[in-house]
Amino acid sequence: MIIEGQHVEAATGETYEVRNPATGEVVEKVPAGGPEDVDRAAKAAAKAQLSWGKLAPAERAKILHLAAAHAHSKVDEIARLLTREQGKTLLESKIEAERFADNIAWFADLADKVHGEHVNLASTKLTGLVVRRPIGVTGAIVPWNFPLTLAANKVAPSIAAGNCVVLKPSSTTPLSTLACIQALIDGGLPEGVVNVVVGKDTGDAIVVHPLIRKVGLTGSTPTGKQVMARAAERLKKLTLELGGSDPCIVLDDADLDAAAVGVRVGRFFNCGQACLATKRIFVQEGVFDAFLEKISAQAGKMKPGNGLDPASRMGPMHTSTQRDEVEAQVKDALEKGARIVYGGGRPEGEGFDAGHFLNPVVLADVPPGSRMLTEEVFGPALPVVKVADLDEAIRLANDSPYGLGSSIWTGSMASAFRAINEIEAGYTWVNSVQIAYDELPFGGTKLSGFGKEHGVEAFHEYTEMKSVVIGGLG
Repeated sequence: MIIEGQHVEAATGETYEVRNPATGEVVEKVPAGGPEDVDRAAKAAAKAQLSWGKLAPAERAKILHLAAAHAHSKVDEIARLLTREQGKTLLESKIEAERFADNIAWFADLADKVHGEHVNLASTKLTGLVVRRPIGVTGAIVPWNFPLTLAANKVAPSIAAGNCVVLKPSSTTPLSTLACIQALIDGGLPEGVVNVVVGKDTGDAIVVHPLIRKVGLTGSTPTGKQVMARAAERLKKLTLELGGSDPCIVLDDADLDAAAVGVRVGRFFNCGQACLATKRIFVQEGVFDAFLEKISAQAGKMKPGNGLDPASRMGPMHTSTQRDEVEAQVKDALEKGARIVYGGGRPEGEGFDAGHFLNPVVLADVPPGSRMLTEEVFGPALPVVKVADLDEAIRLANDSPYGLGSSIWTGSMASAFRAINEIEAGYTWVNSVQIAYDELPFGGTKLSGFGKEHGVEAFHEYTEMKSVVIGGLG
């Protein structure tokens, strides 16, 4: 773990193994931290807060830019570590490691641009101001699917705004996160500004610790509900980025080749293990068969294999439990009348038996009420549903408890704006691959959570507004 800039073991001295999901090999042993370690980290963050929060914003920005530049210089070694512990391909890992450094730099640009307001009061002898100030120590709880991107989404705006952080990576993917934070420290980030605790028993301790005033979580909706309930005990601020079952609409007037490529990236990137992945496809009946043919061809390009092999286009599932869950969802759809259009099953041959590999699969005629359409599918399985028109597509898109992302492929501006205005989601892509941009706020509605990551909006969520009245000054 990293506490106050130092590498430390768990207070109990206990460790556990991090394993490669492609081979089962032990990558490293790491501390099995607990509440006592969170307490040490929170106190270290509170100590650092006294100076970091008072630092001139322009000086904070300078420090963060230098730290981000150093993290950029470590991208290749961090990417290889990420692939070994998470399973994704080296290309995907490199993209993520670069995104971590980019995110730190992007929010560094905002560090000295905190804006308040001047407010005219009833009396001309008084001046009203609204100022923004750091919240204090914040907590960040991050899952295993995009451990670096999702850590940066919380750490970057928090420290740019003048807060210090206690960060908990997933217990199965801590190594690349530790490497990223160490790179920031080696690049000049002061000790104690970001502290990393490792282990399954650290998350709840972060949520309830009295020194931690805000928590950012990316995780499942059930986990988000638990965190919200625990955080309520101390009325903590929260940003919850939770589950999703993102709908994608493909209309008769769409560019089918572009749509098929977009859906392939949106569904199968990171072996489909993404909260904003394309998870339910609604295709207008006039192009249904043609789209099935094109998306099947695109799925056929996603060759599974060890992420360290340059020939692999898709790594393994992260855990055997997650693979079993996706297989059960596919089986349920088939039992209810769906049919496999392409792929399915587990790859066979040398190199596959030791890992959690799963072939991409495309299904058609997936019925309403099946698990693939009512639950979040966190893996490389794509249900495609035929619809008569845009009205039916939007109705089915909204027939979900989730509201994270959504997308539409169409040549009609009117259809695009109907989707933008009527689909219940925090993000809509029109004729575009599902990529979240730093410039735009990202977050969901309904059971997908609340609060925003990315954008100026995320920066503001790590500040507090304070009203000031000034009078009687000579």
